Amino acid sequence: MDYTNLDLGDISIAVSRTVHTGPNFQGSIVVNPGGPGSPGLEFASYVAKEIAPTVAKDFDFIGFDPRGVGKSAAVTCMTSKQTAQWLSMDSTPDTPAETAALMKSAGKISQGCLKYSPRMASKVGTPFATQDLDLLRSALHEDKLNWLGFSYGTTLGASYIQAFPNRVGRFVLDGAVDPALNGMQLSFGQSQGFQKAFQNYAQKCLQQGPCPLGSTRTAITARVNSLLARLDTRPLRTKDGTPLTQSLGTSAIFTAMYSTDMWELLTSALTSAYQGDGTGLLELSWMGSDQTGPATFGSNMQSAYYAIDCWDLPATPAAASLASAAQKWAKNAPIPEMAKSMSWSNAPCSRWFAHDTNPPTAATSSTAAPILIIGTRFDPATPYAWARALNAQLATSTLLTYGGNGHTAFGGGSTCIDSSVNSYLLTGLMPQPGKSCPA
Repeated sequence: MDYTNLDLGDISIAVSRTVHTGPNFQGSIVVNPGGPGSPGLEFASYVAKEIAPTVAKDFDFIGFDPRGVGKSAAVTCMTSKQTAQWLSMDSTPDTPAETAALMKSAGKISQGCLKYSPRMASKVGTPFATQDLDLLRSALHEDKLNWLGFSYGTTLGASYIQAFPNRVGRFVLDGAVDPALNGMQLSFGQSQGFQKAFQNYAQKCLQQGPCPLGSTRTAITARVNSLLARLDTRPLRTKDGTPLTQSLGTSAIFTAMYSTDMWELLTSALTSAYQGDGTGLLELSWMGSDQTGPATFGSNMQSAYYAIDCWDLPATPAAASLASAAQKWAKNAPIPEMAKSMSWSNAPCSRWFAHDTNPPTAATSSTAAPILIIGTRFDPATPYAWARALNAQLATSTLLTYGGNGHTAFGGGSTCIDSSVNSYLLTGLMPQPGKSCPA
């Protein structure tokens, strides 16, 4: 449970293995889908079958639920009912009463961790998970860890590179996070990324023919703003009876920006919403939060996200500063409510019970291993600037660029990206420095 106090006892980490399919076994590759808080057990078989089948011939793919997550020693900060309530409540308060309600609910998440998971609540940060990774490497009988991490998986991977520089094997960090940034800096970068992603989505809708949402990007954006303004006071009906609130509608847009595969779903959902039916937007929102019903979830992802994220980073500001940032970020944003919600999303971490005492700093490592970093030009959740920053921080890293949209690139449909990553994983051969793959 705690590598600095072994008297606290042990915990269990759930691990899965997808066995190599060919005769030339090279070892294991541990994978992580991000989050923080996303379960990873089933992710290994998905990567092996859908993303990297050529690599799966020579490597076992290892999935795991990090501590605090899923079937490992899990952390609970909210019941399912409380989680649903939190996700649907007003995330961009306009009045003192709404602000007080949001901050009160945010504080309850921290209190809930201590109430429901008192032993694990302060033991789920990335430094602990990094130590777990090295035990997993040992359990696999590997001298070095091979790693394929997406999004938060790059944070965990970069942490391992720094803690165990001599045990780094082939490392792919896709959708890189800049470890030097604090919570508000990360949120501001994402706020800008999602705004740009929505504009690219609107432009794509126009390019594909008559767009049902409007005739120009300005018209499409204005209509979305009008919808979100309405949802603030008049939630839309849905087929299952769950009202589509403004926060759920905003969440649906955020979710759809993660993959261009969901853009047509968003267009359909917005079209239905303009006709008074919020079902499509509700389903997109649920997809993003792993919600399976009005008060049911497929995992503890929401609890684990806050437990890990708020522990890892310094406390975010109190309500007055969150409100100030929200107004500042929204000032020139095409969709102001999305920008505001990015600032207010930090409310739980401003009320957290404790934080890692080490502040965010740039990554440094003495590793000699070549590290492959992938950055997507218009990634909404991990902006391209973060990949460039991590590349500058890690001396042995090479940056591979994808010129398209969506969150992370490997397995997203680019033959150029996939062939470069597969070649590196199979042979250790890096792509040429500065290589860029077109959308």
